[in-house]
Amino acid sequence: MGSLTDTETATRLLLAAALGAMLGIEREWRHKDAGLRTNILIALGSALFTMMSIELTAGQGDPSRVAAQIVTGIGFLGGGAIIRTHGSVQGLTTAAAIWVNAAIGVAVGGGQFHLAVIATAVTLGALLLLMPIEKYLQRPLGAEGKTEKDKA
Repeated sequence: MGSLTDTETATRLLLAAALGAMLGIEREWRHKDAGLRTNILIALGSALFTMMSIELTAGQGDPSRVAAQIVTGIGFLGGGAIIRTHGSVQGLTTAAAIWVNAAIGVAVGGGQFHLAVIATAVTLGALLLLMPIEKYLQRPLGAEGKTEKDKA
C-alpha cells in the first residue's frame, strides 16, 4: 500500500468519526456513560492507529500487530465501563459497543468501508431493535394484564 493522499486520509478519518458518532448518538439517547464524544474518539483513534500501522510497516512488518494492541487497549476501556453492584452487573452493553466501535474504526482505517458501514448498521440494529425484546423477556412470568394493585 502506498502513501495515502490527503483526500483518502481525510475520508477515512471522517468516516470513522461519522460511524462512531452514529453509535455514540444511540448511547447518548439511552443516557449511557460512553456517549457521542467517547465513541467518536474510539473509532477515530482506532482508524488512525490502523492507518499509521499500515503506513509505517509498508511491506516490512505486520500491520495486524497494531490491531491486536487496539483490541487489548479497548478491552481495558470496556472493563472500566462494567460495574458490579449488589449482585448485578451493569455496563456490559456499553463495553461491547466500545469494543465493536473500535473494530469499526480498524475496518475504516484499513480501507474496508463497506464492512465498517454494514457492521455499524448491524450494531445499531442490535442496540435499537433488540431492547424491546430483552425487556419483554425479562418481565416476571404472569405479569401481563395485571395492574399494580393486582401484583401487590
